[in-house]
Amino acid sequence: MLAFLASAGPSLTLDMGDLGEPSGLSTAVKIGLVMTALVVLPSVLVMFTAFVRLIVVFHFLRQAMGTQSLPPNQVLTGLALMLTFFVMAPVAQQVYDDAIIPYQAGEMDGEQALDAGLQPVRNWMLTNTRESDVMLFARLARIERPQSRDEIPMRIVLPAFLISELKTGFQIGFLLFMPFLVIDLVVASVLLSMGMMMLPPIIISLPFKILLFVLVDGWNLLVGSVVQSFN
Repeated sequence: MLAFLASAGPSLTLDMGDLGEPSGLSTAVKIGLVMTALVVLPSVLVMFTAFVRLIVVFHFLRQAMGTQSLPPNQVLTGLALMLTFFVMAPVAQQVYDDAIIPYQAGEMDGEQALDAGLQPVRNWMLTNTRESDVMLFARLARIERPQSRDEIPMRIVLPAFLISELKTGFQIGFLLFMPFLVIDLVVASVLLSMGMMMLPPIIISLPFKILLFVLVDGWNLLVGSVVQSFN
């Protein structure tokens, strides 16, 4: 009976090809590389593009206005992603022209295409990175002071770009806080002078902060300024 069930049951066969042959090994390696790229790509998109500065600024704006969870995180993340695609589009186009098209045409091998594709991204990141941050990681890595961009390894460029973006985002966030902080102080002073000490100032100041943001066309002004801050 057991023998009958074993023979009649469904079977699953996984055929990876002949790994002993070069072609089979190449296919398996390509599958592995594609899967690895799909796992790493979201982190690369988040950490080493314009996304970092954008999402930091948007969260500072929400905190400064005191709107708690409005706009929701999904909306802010989606807006930051769309603006990231907009900012990075010229870089992506250059990567496509310099690396992907020649690789598909057979004019470059994989290693040459990778080097050519990384060069525009590297130049963009260095353009938006402070020299002091690059020198910091150069000292930490104990390498000689780079004399040109080409001498800076990617292991220095990536963390330097990230902390530079965080610093820029915090600077913009500080500037965003100032006008809303003034409104909070004025409202708190008025309530204190009227003896309404038990009324939270945020309840009164929130409509005025929203009104100010709408009157100055805040989203247009903020998005335009942040996008133009990228070189």
